[in-house]
Amino acid sequence: MMLSEFFSLRRWWAVVLKEFLQLRRDRITFAMIVAIPFVQLVLFGYAINSDPKHQPTAIVSNDQSEFTRSLLAALAHSDYFDIKGSTTEAEAHRLLAQGNVVFVLNIPSDFTRRMVRGERPALLIEADATDPMAAGNAIAAVNQIALAAFNRDLRGPFAHLTPSSAPFELRMERCYNPEGISQYNIVPGLMGVILTLMMVMMTGLAITRERERGTMENLLATPIRPIEVMAGKIIPYIAIGIFQATLILAAAVVLFRVPFAGSFIAVYTSVLIFVAANLTVGVTLSSLAANQLQAMQLTIFYFMPNLMLSGFMFPFQGMPKWARTLGELLPLTHFNRLIRGILLKGNTWPELWPNLWPLLLFTALIMTVAVRFYRKTLD
Repeated sequence: MMLSEFFSLRRWWAVVLKEFLQLRRDRITFAMIVAIPFVQLVLFGYAINSDPKHQPTAIVSNDQSEFTRSLLAALAHSDYFDIKGSTTEAEAHRLLAQGNVVFVLNIPSDFTRRMVRGERPALLIEADATDPMAAGNAIAAVNQIALAAFNRDLRGPFAHLTPSSAPFELRMERCYNPEGISQYNIVPGLMGVILTLMMVMMTGLAITRERERGTMENLLATPIRPIEVMAGKIIPYIAIGIFQATLILAAAVVLFRVPFAGSFIAVYTSVLIFVAANLTVGVTLSSLAANQLQAMQLTIFYFMPNLMLSGFMFPFQGMPKWARTLGELLPLTHFNRLIRGILLKGNTWPELWPNLWPLLLFTALIMTVAVRFYRKTLD
C-alpha cells in the first residue's frame, strides 16, 4: 500500500491553504492575532510600574520657616512626591478619602522652634495605604529626603543639630490599612475583575449564540424596538451580577476579614451601575461579532486593558500619564475606587460621586452605541 493513501502532502497543503484563507476572511480573528500581543507588549513594557513616582501629596503647614521650605522643596524635587499645595487639615482628609492624594504631610506650628531647641519635634505623614504597594517605597524614602534637606540648612549656629540621627521625629500613619494587609486591596478589587469578565462574556456569548441559531430572526417579525430588546436581555444578567457580587462580598468579609466601614446601599448602588456598564459593553461586542469565537476574542481584548490599567494589579499612580488617561476611561478603574472606598474608608455619597458619574456617563454612551449597532444588525 502506497504512503499517499495514508498521508498526501498535496491534500495536507490544500487544508493548510484553506485554513489561511479562512483566517484572512475572518477579519476580527485576524486582527486579534496582531492586536492582543501588541497590546500586551505595550502595557507591560510601558504602562506597568510597581514603583510609583510623583504621587499627589497635600501639605498642611502651620510653620513657615527656612527649614520647612527646604523640606517642601526637597519633596517636590524628589521622584516620589508631587506637591499639590497647602490646604487645611479637613480638606486634606477629604482629598485622602476621595483618593485625590496619596500622602498628607502635616507640619505643626511649633516645629522650627522645637527643632532648634533640640527637642526633636514630630512630622506627621498620613498615607493612603489601601494599596500597600503604592505607598511602600515612598514611605521608605521620605525620611532620607527630609534628613538631607535639613542637613543643608543646619549650619553655623545650628550645626550642633546635625548628629547621626535626625533632629526630628518622622511619624507615619497608614490610613485605612494600618497593617498593610494586601488582601484588603486585592479582594475588593477582585469583585470588579470578576464582574467585568463574567458580565461582558456572558452577554456577548448569549446574544451571539441566538444569532447563530437563528432565533434572533424571530425578533424581526415582531414590533419590538431595539432598546426594548437590549433592556430585556440585560435585566436577567443584572440579577446574576448582583448575586455574584453578594457572594464575593460575603467571602471578603467572612473569609478574608476585609473591613466593611461603609453602607450596603452604597455597595449595591455601585455594583448595579457597574454591572449595567459592563452589560452594555457585552451587547455592543456581540453586535460586532459574527460568532461566539469572535465574541470571546473581543471580550479578552476589552478585558486586558481593564485588568492592567485600572489599578487592580499595579499601582495606578505608577503608570505614565497616557496610561492613566486611558485608565480613567475604563469602568473598572472607577469601580475599584468605589468599592475600596466604601469598604476600607467608609466613604459616603460626596466622596463616591466623583467616580459614580463617570460610570453613569459610560453606561449611557455605550448603551446608545449598542442600540445603534443592534439596529444595523437586525437590518
